[in-house]
Amino acid sequence: MFARQSIAPAPKAESLGLTLDNASFVPYYEQIVDRVRTLIKDGMLHEGEVFCSEGEVARTLGISKMPVRQAFQKLRSEGLLIMAKGKRPIIGSGRVPWDFQQLRGFSEEMRRRGLVPSAKVLALALEEPDPETAQALKLAADEKTYCLRRLRFVNKKPVAVVTSHLPARLFSGIEKQDLARQSLYHVFENVYLRKLHWAEEVIGAVTAGEEEARILQTSPGSALLSIKETTYDAQRIPIEYSVSLLRADRYTASVISVRKT
Repeated sequence: MFARQSIAPAPKAESLGLTLDNASFVPYYEQIVDRVRTLIKDGMLHEGEVFCSEGEVARTLGISKMPVRQAFQKLRSEGLLIMAKGKRPIIGSGRVPWDFQQLRGFSEEMRRRGLVPSAKVLALALEEPDPETAQALKLAADEKTYCLRRLRFVNKKPVAVVTSHLPARLFSGIEKQDLARQSLYHVFENVYLRKLHWAEEVIGAVTAGEEEARILQTSPGSALLSIKETTYDAQRIPIEYSVSLLRADRYTASVISVRKT
């Protein structure tokens, strides 16, 4: 999809006004990241355009390649740079690819990409599960679940609403945990000693209703990535059924398929 645009020559680093404040306590790589973000926001760089190489930026700024490489990796983690071996970087859409091959919690995945995750608890209640939840968690007829609803942020921007259903018999007293500051996976493994093993995801697309749009600060009817996930512990017991709604303008699903021979 970028073939036509990538024919154009890459901009000169000097023409982009890339500079460093040597008196600032902000590391060089963060200054570079902030400048590129601003250039994209201000429309001086567009999705699909070829960008400068690490060497060009380093030479323009008079620094080594190391902080430039750090900056490029962070921009890549945010979906703002697309990099392939042997090719020039290309300006991306800003969507963060989510790798479903590894079982990681939201906070773990974001920190791995050099981003800053945070959360706000919207609701936590003990309730009767609906049929879909009861089936996913293999619950008996009279079992209840904790329903935890959280708003997830990346770099202080709202990106996802996650509703987690947890068997009450396994997580008694979970309301006493600080679920805004702690990773739920951390609570599973370190408080309740439920070693995580694997998860099954069903990925789809939905449109934002009035409530979701208000919470995620987007428009009603905008596209959301829907992820329904059942997580199992080492004893193969389903311990969480979650439904995540992520802003599709900030996330994409990334799955690698391998052909068996």
